[in-house]
Amino acid sequence: MYAVIRTGGKQYCVSPGEVVKIEKAAVEPNSTVEFNDVLAFSDGHSPLSKPTEGKVLGTVVSEGRGDKILVFHFKRKKQYKKLQGHRQAYTEVRINSIEVNGFSYGTEKAAQ
Repeated sequence: MYAVIRTGGKQYCVSPGEVVKIEKAAVEPNSTVEFNDVLAFSDGHSPLSKPTEGKVLGTVVSEGRGDKILVFHFKRKKQYKKLQGHRQAYTEVRINSIEVNGFSYGTEKAAQ
């Protein structure tokens, strides 16, 4: 059982119980977050389909910054070199349940 959601300009394939690193979101740690932009859905038995109404519920685990990426520009014979670093901020979200077309799919802990 999984769903494809869109957030932060990117698409993520998520399933209940999974921890996903998404683009930095303005939410507090241990708060719930709801993703309403569900692009596709599969329950494991039927093929991938587009839901008429759906949402994915999750809990914010933590926030952080990724590994440093080095960007190096170089032009030969021109004595030009430029080195730049970048660390992307992210938010870790644990997916609790996927609610599609009136049905709720979640982990055993989320259901209790």
